[in-house]
Amino acid sequence: MKYDVIIVGSGLAGLTAACELIDSKKKVLLLDQEPANSIGGQAYWSFGGLFLIDTPEQRRLGIKDSKELAWQDWLGTACFDRHEDEDYWGYQWAKAYVDFAAGEKYSWLKSKGIKLFPVVGWAERGGSLAGGHGNSVPRFHIVWGTGPGIVEPFANKVLEAHKSGLIDFKPRHRIDDLILENGSVVGVIGKVLEESNIERGQESNRNEIGDFEYRANAVVVSSGGIGANLELVKKNWPSRLGKVPDFMVQGVPTFVDGRMLEIAERNGGRIVNRDRMWHYTEGLRNWNPIWNNHGIRILPGPSSMWFDAEGNRFGAPNFPGFDTLSTLEAILKTGYDYSWFILTEKILEKEFALSGSEQNPDITNKSIKDIMKRILPGPPAPVKAFKDHGADFVVADSLKDLVEGMNQLAGNELLDFIKIKELILARDREIDNKFTKNAQVMAIRSARNYLGDKLIRVAPPHKLLDSKNGPLIAVRLNILTRKTLGGLQTNLNGQVLNEQGEPINGLFAAGEVCGFGGGGVHGYRSLEGTFLGGCLFTGRQVGKYLSNE
Repeated sequence: MKYDVIIVGSGLAGLTAACELIDSKKKVLLLDQEPANSIGGQAYWSFGGLFLIDTPEQRRLGIKDSKELAWQDWLGTACFDRHEDEDYWGYQWAKAYVDFAAGEKYSWLKSKGIKLFPVVGWAERGGSLAGGHGNSVPRFHIVWGTGPGIVEPFANKVLEAHKSGLIDFKPRHRIDDLILENGSVVGVIGKVLEESNIERGQESNRNEIGDFEYRANAVVVSSGGIGANLELVKKNWPSRLGKVPDFMVQGVPTFVDGRMLEIAERNGGRIVNRDRMWHYTEGLRNWNPIWNNHGIRILPGPSSMWFDAEGNRFGAPNFPGFDTLSTLEAILKTGYDYSWFILTEKILEKEFALSGSEQNPDITNKSIKDIMKRILPGPPAPVKAFKDHGADFVVADSLKDLVEGMNQLAGNELLDFIKIKELILARDREIDNKFTKNAQVMAIRSARNYLGDKLIRVAPPHKLLDSKNGPLIAVRLNILTRKTLGGLQTNLNGQVLNEQGEPINGLFAAGEVCGFGGGGVHGYRSLEGTFLGGCLFTGRQVGKYLSNE
C-alpha cells in the first residue's frame, strides 16, 4: 500500500503533524518502535511548560510582555553566530516561532481544549544585561494536566482516526533505512519488533519478528533527539562547556536514542549544530526510577546557595534558575561533574519543584484540592519523598554535621567546614537590611516583586544559619541529559536539506530531530518552555504544508 505521508515517531511533533493531515483527508501511516502505550513519547513525561507572550495569565499577574521584548530575549539568549550557514534556517524558524507564540498559539491551544495553570513561571531569569540571556519577564505557562494534558488531545484524535480507518498506526515498527530513488525519499524499510508488555517509559525489547517496507509521497522524521544515548552525547560534547562529565543522569527514556538522525544523514540529510545541546545542572538520581539511570531535575527558586565540589560559591549569573549553560560550564571547568545546593527547610518547602508529570501529581491529575495542599507547611509530597529517600540529600541540624554528611556522600574530604561557614555567614549578614551589594539577595528580593513568585515560588529572605528556619539541607546535583539543540537542517516547510542547502524531495522533519526547526531554532541556549512548543510548531507547519501537497 502506498501512503500520502509516513510519519516516523509518535511523539508530540509527529502527533501534531498527523492531526493536520487527518483534517485534510490524507492517507497517513504513523510508525513507532515503542509499544502503543508510549504514544506521546518524551512529551508525556514533561512538566508541560509552554513559552507564550502577552497572555491573559500574564496580564492578570501584572506582567507587561510584548513580541519585541521576547524577540530581544531570544536573540540575546540564542547568540546566533553562524548566520550564513548552520544558523540560517534556525534564525528564520526563531522569528516565525516568536510570531506564533505572540499570536495564534494561545487561541490554537485553547481550541484543542488545552488549559493553563493560572500562575506563570519565571524560568531562565538570566541575570545579565537587558540584551543578554534570559527571560525579562515570566513566560513559562504550565499546562493544566502537565505533559499528559498537552499530549491528550493530539493522541486522542490520532487514536480515534486509527479506529475509524482514517490513519494507520503501527507501533513496534523500527525504521532501519529510508528508500531513496532518483534522489527522492519514497518510503521506509525496517523490522517489526516483538510485542513488549512494559509500563510506559520502561525499556522495551528489540527482538525482531519480521520485515516491512512502506512507500509514500513524503516521509516525516519526528523521532526526537539523542538525550538517552550517552555515548553520542559525549561524542558531540563541546569543549567550550568544559570536560565531558564522567557521570550523568538520564533525563529522558531510553528510546530517545538519535538513531533516525544517523539514518537521515546517511540518505543525504544535513545535520548542523551538533555541538549545541541543553543539559541541566540540577539533576537528582531518582529514588523510584522508571527507566535506566533515571534522573529528575529540580526546578529551583533563587534562594539556595550554590557551591562547587570544593566548596567555592558560584557568582552571578550562576544562581539557581538563572543561566543553565553558564552554570554547566562553571561546574565542569572545576574538573568535577557535580555541585551542591545548601538551603533551609523553609526554602525547600517553597522553592523546590521537580520537573516531570509524575513528580507533580496534583497538576497532572488536575486536582485543585491537592494543589491547595502546597500552601500547607512542609514540602510537597514528591519533594519530601526525595528528601527522605533520595541518594543526593543530606539533612542536619548543624552546619558541621551537614558538611560532614556532604563529604561522606561524595566519598572525599573536599569540603572544609570553616570555609563553608564563613561563606554562609557573609551571605547571612546581607539579610539585615532591605538593600545589599549581594547580587543573589538582590535577585531574591526582585523576584518577590512578582506576585506569582511571592505567593508560591520564592521564600522570604532569611538567614540560613538561624535555627528557626528549620534544619539545614544539602543536595548533591548531577548533570542531567535532556535536549538536542542541533539536528537536521530544514527550511520553513520542514523539508530536510542536503549539504548543498537544497531540499531532499520527499523528506521532512519536525520536533527535536531538527533542532525544533531549521537545525537549531534556539541557537546556543533556550528560554525554556520552547521545547514542547517547538514540537507543536514544527509538527503543525509540516502537517499544514503536506496537507496542501
